[in-house]
Amino acid sequence: MPIVYLNGAFLPLTEAKISVLDRGFLLADGVYEVIPAYGKHFFRLRAHLDRLEYSLQGIHLENPMSLNQWQSILQQLLLQNEGLDQAVYLQITRGVAPRDHAFPKGIQPTVFAMSNPIKPVPEYWLQRGISTITLEDIRWQWCHIKSIALLANVLLRQEAVATGMQEAILLKDDQVTEGAASNVFIVTGDQLRTPPVSSELLSGITRDLVLELAREANISCKETKISTHDLYHADEIWLTSSTREILPVTTLNGALVGTGKPGAKWQQLNHYYQAYKEKIRLGMYQN
Repeated sequence: MPIVYLNGAFLPLTEAKISVLDRGFLLADGVYEVIPAYGKHFFRLRAHLDRLEYSLQGIHLENPMSLNQWQSILQQLLLQNEGLDQAVYLQITRGVAPRDHAFPKGIQPTVFAMSNPIKPVPEYWLQRGISTITLEDIRWQWCHIKSIALLANVLLRQEAVATGMQEAILLKDDQVTEGAASNVFIVTGDQLRTPPVSSELLSGITRDLVLELAREANISCKETKISTHDLYHADEIWLTSSTREILPVTTLNGALVGTGKPGAKWQQLNHYYQAYKEKIRLGMYQN
């Protein structure tokens, strides 16, 4: 039976209960993080917790825990659940109060965390690449906050899935923002490009690591706007996320991307990324 953390206690998943008056349930008033761990060692835990703090500040909610408290709670959660490779889901809502749009006073936030084994990325995705479509970005204007209000992302992702695709790449004013649940990279010639951090997208921890690894490998990379034209004429397209890592896109709106196979730059960066993961498993990186 999976063990979860809820408001100060570790308990079996089936025993975890939250009030129907919780503002997360009624108003999606909360934020979350998804933190991978490999070999029971967290993947860039400090960066994830820094982003959590940024999201909390964005919704005017005080962080209920110190950095050391978070590290202790999440490490205990890892140890109490099965699987060397796990993904921890952490959610904080404003708490329980009578339904009202205005912030209530004097309530405690609801803190919940659970851990599940990371599902391996299908091997044929890595061998053949994935298929995507472009859709209009219909989400709100503060996408830099990792909000639990994900209905727009859900609808966009489902539209992609319903047409046999694995992901939707979102466009706003003829510019790429991100995927429904991922960040976007393109390769044009020898240069790797990704949209710059802004309120229109979530700055991914995996995204940031890919940029670091590219710079260490002397691969030209740039954070810059990507137009629809740039996307359609890219030699390679990648999608990055915490649990799906770096995925090569080989079909966009039914047309082949580049050669229609995972590209050389993706092969190179994915190799560096997997090597980085192995060092995490060995405990070579401190969080």
